[in-house]
Amino acid sequence: MKNTVDVSIKNNIGWVTINNPPVNTTSTSVREGLLKAVDTVKNCALAVLQCEGRTFVAGGDMSEFDAAPEEPHLPDVVNAIEASTVPFLAILHGKVLGGGFEIAMACAFRLAKPSTRFGLPEVNVGLIPGAGGTQRAPRLLGWDMSIDMACSGLLKTADDLLSVGAIDAISEEPETIVSDYLGKSSRRISEINIEQPDTDTLEKYRSKITIAAKGKKAPSYNLNSLLWAVEPFSDAQPKERALHLELRQSNESRALRHIFFAERAVTKPAIIEEGKPVSLEAIAIVGGGLMGCGIAVACLNGGYNVCIIERNNEAAENAKLNVIKLLKGGLERGKMSETQFESRCASFASSSDYQTAENADLAIEAVFEDVNAKREIFDQLIKVMRPDAILATNTSYLDPNQIFSNVKNLNRCVGIHFFSPAHIMKLVEVVRMEQTSADTLATAFSLAAKLRKTPVISGICDGFIGNRILAAYRRAAEYLLADGALPQQVDTAMKSYGMAMGPFEAQDMSGLQIAEANRRRQDASRDPSERYVPISDRLCADGRTGQRAGQGWYSYENESRKPVPDDEVERIIFEYAAEQRIIRQNFSDKQIQLFLLAAMANEGALIVDEGIAENEAAIDVVKIAGYGFPRQHGGPMYWARTVDLEEIRSALKALAKASPHSWKIADRFQNN
Repeated sequence: MKNTVDVSIKNNIGWVTINNPPVNTTSTSVREGLLKAVDTVKNCALAVLQCEGRTFVAGGDMSEFDAAPEEPHLPDVVNAIEASTVPFLAILHGKVLGGGFEIAMACAFRLAKPSTRFGLPEVNVGLIPGAGGTQRAPRLLGWDMSIDMACSGLLKTADDLLSVGAIDAISEEPETIVSDYLGKSSRRISEINIEQPDTDTLEKYRSKITIAAKGKKAPSYNLNSLLWAVEPFSDAQPKERALHLELRQSNESRALRHIFFAERAVTKPAIIEEGKPVSLEAIAIVGGGLMGCGIAVACLNGGYNVCIIERNNEAAENAKLNVIKLLKGGLERGKMSETQFESRCASFASSSDYQTAENADLAIEAVFEDVNAKREIFDQLIKVMRPDAILATNTSYLDPNQIFSNVKNLNRCVGIHFFSPAHIMKLVEVVRMEQTSADTLATAFSLAAKLRKTPVISGICDGFIGNRILAAYRRAAEYLLADGALPQQVDTAMKSYGMAMGPFEAQDMSGLQIAEANRRRQDASRDPSERYVPISDRLCADGRTGQRAGQGWYSYENESRKPVPDDEVERIIFEYAAEQRIIRQNFSDKQIQLFLLAAMANEGALIVDEGIAENEAAIDVVKIAGYGFPRQHGGPMYWARTVDLEEIRSALKALAKASPHSWKIADRFQNN
């Protein structure tokens, strides 16, 4: 077996090289190799620590986190590097993350290539650093930068670290200046004494962290651990390690690690293994509304040439103005440089002529949800585009087979469902038809990767993965309204669980008319025995279609768009219950959470069982990346594995009893 750590000695300099692809994680073999290397170079004048491949050490091996830690432990290795009688110099490139940054901080000197990025991302998986990261960082970086990195998981540049003296130099070829550090004096970071921030500053830190955490506990744990740095290192570092190991077993960390691995797994579905993505340079987008413009900006940010096609010149000009506005917003927020802004503007055009799609490699339809309108668009596109150009629909609910019914070579047709706002939201559902080729699917996944999005494969059903589960979630929530709850109670319960918004506040934001149009589409096929609650229909009939109308499930009486409970909505709910002779009951927040989470998990299980989703991980990723499910709970399918199965069964039975003929309970939640 090849060594993951090699040592060579030249001219009294020990060169210690880590080679543990793909990202040089601090696995057991690396830790063993580093500890041996400290002894091997003990008679050298200087030891140089470097990594092969595209990056320096980019973190620990999380596959080891569920097992008992194996010796040598990383803190012992890091401390040995710092305590070595031979000063270590780290040559840094790529990403220096987690345990990699802890190792770098223990070195006497640090040289970095210009593009190097640094971080302590343990907070993103519910942890704190465990090898002195929170103890050395404040001493080396200062409080502001340490808190950004450890509590928020922010990455910093080589320039950022140089500005606070945390690295010694930036060089394109740092190995050529190693000899400059022979005999140079240094100070061990762990021996530096620092003072805690003053009370007001500390309170500002805590408030900012709590707000940004959105219910996660790890950011506060990281702040508390950072503050231990005012104590002697020998006292505080063991406390950091103990808390790190404790948090590995926490529900939050387990859930966050689950979704970390799930997000990586879903980007490589089995169905695209045989496919080869085709090269894309030019993309045509038909439809210049909010969605179309968002997709255009995402594609421009990905480096593509983009043209929006609209129904007339006025609409095309409006689309152009909106795209430029979105790009300017990115420029103002520091998401791109002035040069990048100008380049992206130059790569964009808008037109009312389908002929502008003639040389496009991919066309994405992004108009309203109407089969005939979408079909007509592709009728026009196939007249002007190459027969091998990829055709994609952005439909949220409709069957792509109907949309592409006039296209002869269906192997090039695919659903690419973006989420609004498309230039920001990470999720993309890639919808496969039976005839969609592996190459076409691979191309869709390659496109999503270039746009820095998370693609998930989906089969065809009404609403695909995400919106089908959303429909079940909303249906269960409206049953709760009819049976005893109020919108604000349901929303409060779900937000206290960690949802970004409750179901009714979220529907007000998107517009009740969208769901109503979908219900009207389903009227003809809906089972007449299914329970149907028309409360939302009555709100729409009264013009209560959400935030834009100033009223929906709530009233919006001021510019802050803050939802205010409305007596008229309660009247409509009570009136409907009386008509149906429903004896309304009280629901606790816990009952509401259980009913709605069970409804989501049940629908997710059905989707997996039907082969619409490849696995449960896909369900969890979709709900977290696209629908505001709290990341620290791992997704609805992960949630279902962590609660008592009888609780889920009981909740589903109660939902089925209150709404007969309305729920199909997945096999895994049935009593066997």
